[in-house]
Amino acid sequence: MVNSPDANFDLIRYFLDQYQKEVKELKKINILIAGKTGVGKSTLINAVFRENLAQTGVGVPVTQNLNKISKEGIPLVIYDTKGLELSQESQEEVRRAILEEISKPERKNNPDELMHICWYCVNALSNRIEPYEIEWIRDLAGQMPLVLVLTQSLGDQYRELFYAIEDLNLPISALVPVLAKPYKLSQDLVLDQRGLQELVDRTLELVPEALQTSFINAQKVDNKRKLHRANKAVLGYTSSAFAAGFTPVPVADAAILVPMQVAMIAHLTSIFGLPLDKALLSSIISAVIGTGGATFLGRTISSSLLKLIPGLGSTAGGAITGATAATITCALGYAYNKVLYTYMDKIYRHDHFDKETFMTLLKEAFKAELKKQTPNPQGSESASDKPDKPPKA
Repeated sequence: MVNSPDANFDLIRYFLDQYQKEVKELKKINILIAGKTGVGKSTLINAVFRENLAQTGVGVPVTQNLNKISKEGIPLVIYDTKGLELSQESQEEVRRAILEEISKPERKNNPDELMHICWYCVNALSNRIEPYEIEWIRDLAGQMPLVLVLTQSLGDQYRELFYAIEDLNLPISALVPVLAKPYKLSQDLVLDQRGLQELVDRTLELVPEALQTSFINAQKVDNKRKLHRANKAVLGYTSSAFAAGFTPVPVADAAILVPMQVAMIAHLTSIFGLPLDKALLSSIISAVIGTGGATFLGRTISSSLLKLIPGLGSTAGGAITGATAATITCALGYAYNKVLYTYMDKIYRHDHFDKETFMTLLKEAFKAELKKQTPNPQGSESASDKPDKPPKA
């Protein structure tokens, strides 16, 4: 039975198992980040990817001039180059060693080890690109798609270098000016971040489709992509709930749908890339399941929302059919995605967002989604079946 503390604990454990399974199944995307020391590679990494990867990730030397950065729970490996600003003789040695490493047959023939894309960083404030960098870019672009990132692109100052690089006709896939963090010009004037969205967009266009979900998970610039991807995932669970409901079950036994919905919530959580913190994840699933083992689904159906579902009836004697099970599952998935969208935005802004707030917003979003998914009394369908618009924070 679900209505016991032990069952509640089992559901939490089931959620955590499903979440970790979803995360582990994401293939890791490998990004080579190159450029001279001081061009802002670490700042760029931390601006694009979640959990301040450049500070908290584990760096492991691959070669003397190539460092591998990764972190459990993030489907991403960063390969950071070093030593590009050394003497000409040393530069050649560094280039040769790195090119040998990334072009090894065991890398080329293994999708998990293949370098999928390169971000080559040039500081726009320097207003120049060195001749050896041009050769280095040509070499790297011959191995993988390459995005040339102009870091510290302030105001219009970067444009001269931007157009000069364009005139070189380098074999690059994109040229993206970026200001990775706000830049204070004076006491009253601060330039906002710029270019990060374009960098994310261009990268998604260039990496293999099979790795796009991994990149969307790892990045924190575009939460709307996470929301859209998560809403698409809800549809699969909705179909499964519909099929399960072909054998109608009493409302009192609605908890048999809960494992399927917990698996759905785990999947949606993995798409958003919620930090792999067991206490935090347990808190969230406890909020969804509810206190004392009573499920959020069961409490909701047995209360005032029961009358919103045509054909189910106004008493606990009703039964959940395929259509009803699909409606409830779809509404729960969309509602959870909306709240998680807001929650992740708060995390990235370091704002407070407690479990009670999460639960309150989830209840409200579920009511709203259930109304959208349910035909009105006149029999016309709700017009809103595309809940991609994020909620107000």
